[in-house]
Amino acid sequence: TYFYGKFPEDFTWGVSSSAYQIEGGWDADGKGPSIWDNFTHVPGNIKNDDNGDIACDSYNKVEEDIYLLRALGVKNYRFSLSWSRIFPSGRNNSINSHGVDYYNRLIDGLLANNITPIVTLYHWDLPQALQDVGGWESSALIDLFDSFADFCFQTFGDRVKFWITFNEPQVIAWVGYGLGSFPPNVNDPGSAPYRVAHILLKAHARVYHTYDDKYRASQGGVIALCPNIDWVEPKTPSDPRDIEAADRYLQFLVGWFTHPVFKNGDYPEVMKWKVGNRSELQNLPSSRLPVFTAEEREYIRGTADVFCFNTYTSKIVTHATTRLRPFSYEYDREVSTKVDSSWPSSAITDHRAVAWGLRRLLNWIKEEYGNPPIYIIENGVGIKTKSDVDDNTRIFYYKTYIDEALKAYALDGVNLRGYNAWSFMDDFEWLNGYDPRFGLHQVDFDNPNRPRTPKRSAVYYAEIIRSNGIPLPKEDE
Repeated sequence: TYFYGKFPEDFTWGVSSSAYQIEGGWDADGKGPSIWDNFTHVPGNIKNDDNGDIACDSYNKVEEDIYLLRALGVKNYRFSLSWSRIFPSGRNNSINSHGVDYYNRLIDGLLANNITPIVTLYHWDLPQALQDVGGWESSALIDLFDSFADFCFQTFGDRVKFWITFNEPQVIAWVGYGLGSFPPNVNDPGSAPYRVAHILLKAHARVYHTYDDKYRASQGGVIALCPNIDWVEPKTPSDPRDIEAADRYLQFLVGWFTHPVFKNGDYPEVMKWKVGNRSELQNLPSSRLPVFTAEEREYIRGTADVFCFNTYTSKIVTHATTRLRPFSYEYDREVSTKVDSSWPSSAITDHRAVAWGLRRLLNWIKEEYGNPPIYIIENGVGIKTKSDVDDNTRIFYYKTYIDEALKAYALDGVNLRGYNAWSFMDDFEWLNGYDPRFGLHQVDFDNPNRPRTPKRSAVYYAEIIRSNGIPLPKEDE
């Protein structure tokens, strides 16, 4: 059933993007290469051999992008900083003033139009120079990331009041180091993801404390991390094994990062138990899940001011008995997932539209983490087409998803503070290249000028923002 109503007065509506996906200018004005630059330059790695060399050319289109954001009426714009555009070598001994100027122009332009910047420090594009010294498998990156973040707080923090440390840390750890399909293409599913996540959590906490100790008093912003979450529904809701499997799936996916930060500084009990128990059965001398010291737990606990997350879809889950070898994070979960064939499909294989899953997910976060202030940072749908200015499918996706968010806020008392659509415009969608179109604005990638055209969904979203929700149609009032 459809629910009509408004969000709270101070609700923040926005759109999201990330540096590698839209900026282009991959080697412009002294920018250093990132792991994604190098990976996309190898033929065969990306669908159609696409890359982000030019992408949407946002590096050269600050004014145009701001004009479009202003026309949408958004209250915020979430984007990410390219570490190697600011520090070409990844280190603060090489500061690229052109990169700093670019972000200053963007931030100043947003504020001049009353648009709040939400800035992600790390959206997957590690400077290649730091991958060469071990990347996120090396604890040296804790200091190096902190040094980058410190510079960003110092340089932009007088104007930026909302920071995200890591976008989708589970993807960095699992897809980069377990499956190995994202750079740095490490295929070690049983151990590397856990080691990398351990370092990401320490790096996140370090940056949080740097902000807390040096900048919060004068700048007064908030800082958080941003996991990706799929809702999972137990196949048989009356079967305790399926209910446990659904919780276990969420703990392995999300709790891996949010349990330490929002609860007790440590991994979820079920992860410690499963990985520890399975490691023992695998005759390993210790668990493949690393252990935090008491000091580290204390240091990590409470290192987020708000709960941010990205979400696109839902799955159905059951308990499964999985094999002990080869070692794998995926097997450690002891679940099997599927989708309902009646759910509408999209350009991304396992992204299906399941709007009611969002309301359940918001309620789960509320219960699990004590009703924190919540921001949906990415939500949207990819369509496989060259042109979809008449994108009724996307309008329906947003209408139903935002309505479920509204129910969670108005009926369930979820402390939802903001909603951001993914994405601001069609962009480079990682391994899928330019095939899936997620944008509220169409970009013509065949035209060197990369012209943008608002889709019907942009007009629809602007209307939702203007109404601050989904008011009763005029004739029904």
